[in-house]
Amino acid sequence: MSKFNPSKLAVNYLPPATEFRPVDRRKYTLTHSDATGELFLAIGGYYDLNAIRPKFRDEVFAEWQPQMGQYVLSGKVYISGGEFDEQYSKIRFMIFQKELDLALTAMVYGDSSFYSNYPWLLDSPIFIHFESVYPQFSKILYYDTPRKYLQAALQFV
Repeated sequence: MSKFNPSKLAVNYLPPATEFRPVDRRKYTLTHSDATGELFLAIGGYYDLNAIRPKFRDEVFAEWQPQMGQYVLSGKVYISGGEFDEQYSKIRFMIFQKELDLALTAMVYGDSSFYSNYPWLLDSPIFIHFESVYPQFSKILYYDTPRKYLQAALQFV
């Protein structure tokens, strides 16, 4: 995993979202710059579709969803809809798996004020859906809880 650097994270709240609300359907869009290593996190009631690069599709989306009496941070990454061959899709899948810890650390750290108001969400499960037309890369994987990623981020502050 790439090392998290808080100084390379820029956070933007998309109105009417703030540091403290809403909880239901709070959405995260994480993108990055390959050239500078900067991370860009948008937080709002909708995904920041203007921030994504359609040709590369290397963003990470996530949102808080109520499920069976608890909140779950449900994320997704795009592997392939058929435009990438199986070998390239495998490479994308492996890169996303390698970099997701960094992405989740940036998301949780970037919204740390939110967790001060909703500390119970630190122990909510995180599930990431890898979206692909190839069955071997179309998976939903468990990625622990926000607490893990906040603790990891605080090592670098």
